[in-house]
Amino acid sequence: MEKFKIILFDGVCNLCNSSVNFIIDKDVRNVFKFASLQSETGTKLIKNYNLTAENIDSVILIDNDRAYIKSDAALMIAAELGGVYKILSFMRIIPKFIRDFFYDIIARNRYRWFGKKDVCRIPTPELKSKFL
Repeated sequence: MEKFKIILFDGVCNLCNSSVNFIIDKDVRNVFKFASLQSETGTKLIKNYNLTAENIDSVILIDNDRAYIKSDAALMIAAELGGVYKILSFMRIIPKFIRDFFYDIIARNRYRWFGKKDVCRIPTPELKSKFL
């Protein structure tokens, strides 16, 4: 079976959907699959990894049977994209509580700052294979 990394995202968040589009464009090695937190697949994965309500407003990266949340997930995704985005990995030297403090500010305000959709994203036929 093909091994890939799963990104769970808030399907109604404009910032999250823009981020997914960005990752799809930059994922030249085709290592990521996506599911919205609100989808059946997302709900099952959240339950399987015993994630709490605190984690659910976050991007979640599932890699090698481990779930990464908040700034850890974002930095690992950037590193996987390679190129100039891999440079962001240096931010891992900043203590997690500091990185997550700023991550949480953005997460708490994402709907106010970037807007929200009424329904989750529906992938185009060309991108359907990227979604679980």
